Amino acid sequence: MSPAPIAAPALALRRAVHAALSADTVLLALLGGPRVHDLPPPTPAFPYVTLGEAQIADWSTATERGQEHRLTLHAWSRQGGHGEVHAVAEAVQQVLHDAALVLEGCRLVNLRLSSADIRREAGGTLYHALIRFRAVLETD
Repeated sequence: MSPAPIAAPALALRRAVHAALSADTVLLALLGGPRVHDLPPPTPAFPYVTLGEAQIADWSTATERGQEHRLTLHAWSRQGGHGEVHAVAEAVQQVLHDAALVLEGCRLVNLRLSSADIRREAGGTLYHALIRFRAVLETD
């Protein structure tokens, strides 16, 4: 069996993740509005979340096509201290960990938090969380 196509399932996953985050009232309250971006605006309002890097690997079996996706989300804050970015990262985890997202053209087997890194960026005024998830998809 040949590997599953890459683009369509990856885009379906990103759309579903973006939609889930954008619909969560707790996250939107922490962000101060709809500040979940695939591509951040040139002058974003803080705090905000962006969809970041993706890694895709074939996860097919002898009878089923599948993929493993590693997706990194970024949370950004300019509030003094780590508190705000930790709260946003926690809210992102609550929305996505074990979420039953519906994807077009494929099926989400599972979506799990794999790690989170919280750090203060150079200059000391920007706080950044890298929130990493692992998703397994079955494709048609």
